[in-house]
Amino acid sequence: MSAESDEEFRQFMRGRWPAMVRLAYGLTGDAGHAEDVAQAAFARAYASWSRVRRAADPEAYLRRIVINENRRRFRKQRVAEALPGTLPERGAALPGPEERSALIDALRALAPRQRAVVVLRYWLDMSEAETAAALNCSVGTVKSQASRALATLRGKVVEGELR
Repeated sequence: MSAESDEEFRQFMRGRWPAMVRLAYGLTGDAGHAEDVAQAAFARAYASWSRVRRAADPEAYLRRIVINENRRRFRKQRVAEALPGTLPERGAALPGPEERSALIDALRALAPRQRAVVVLRYWLDMSEAETAAALNCSVGTVKSQASRALATLRGKVVEGELR
């Protein structure tokens, strides 16, 4: 890569690092794993930077890489998920400790694919079409996974399992 291209990638990475770590945290539930996933995703993006920067939406392309890196982590290592009770710092809009704990409990109640849909749709406020593109599935799959996730969460609330 040229020096100009390297600098362009550095600027891209600096601007998107916090958002990609938050996305990875939502998918993994662990700050350390989230940083590992984000770092691996940026390494892949750097390796194919010419293709990434030519994409219609480079940030969406990068989100897809983060999601795939998280999947790869499960395929290779079969990591047991244990969501901690705290979220990484994100700024002034952080929920309080009680709300954070309830959020983590809610995410624990979901299957990984449902969790990915919930994080992308409701945490990152992506449309159904954007979520489907990021997860490489149909809009119908996003709708059904979101519906199942919300039903699971409602059931947990009714049963008193979630605060």
